[in-house]
Amino acid sequence: MSIWDSFSGRKQAKDNFDAPDATSFLSEVAIPDPSSLHPLAGLNEDTLDYITLEDSALDQLPGSESVLPSRGWSDDLCYGTGTTYIAALGLGGAWGLAEGLRKTPVTAPPKIRLNGVLNSVTRRGPFLGNSAGVVAMVYNGLNSFVGYVRGKHDAANSITAGAISGMVFKSTRGLKPMMISGGIVAGVAGTWSVVKKAVL
Repeated sequence: MSIWDSFSGRKQAKDNFDAPDATSFLSEVAIPDPSSLHPLAGLNEDTLDYITLEDSALDQLPGSESVLPSRGWSDDLCYGTGTTYIAALGLGGAWGLAEGLRKTPVTAPPKIRLNGVLNSVTRRGPFLGNSAGVVAMVYNGLNSFVGYVRGKHDAANSITAGAISGMVFKSTRGLKPMMISGGIVAGVAGTWSVVKKAVL
């Protein structure tokens, strides 16, 4: 021990102090199992409502059977509006594609032709999808309300809800467009009711 060490006490401190290393604190901490960190860890198919649909939770009104099991008006509103919107969006996109190809000259450069087609698709697709989605939302809400009031679901509910929702949709255009729109939507709703009964 040097004189300096005896004055500073360096050796003594070095002997009494043990610096911690990685193993000293890693051994005390419980490292979690990586599989337990997954968002779906511990879930089981029997406890999930959207996988297992109990019969007691289904809509019990007479005539409410459908292709998809329904727990009531909220399910009908979501399924009906969503599927109608997606179908009309695809149909409108196909209409816009055909219109864009027809209106753009064949002799036009490819970029101009592509631009014309894309403009037509984005004009027709969302227009038809949004319009049909709004009508479907009003229709499904009215259909469920009429079924709740009458105590049963049948073709009369669908046709009534279709006529009213079609007329409301075109109510700002005057009486004649209102009646035409109501007749078209009522016809589609009546056809859907007949097809649904035939499938079930």
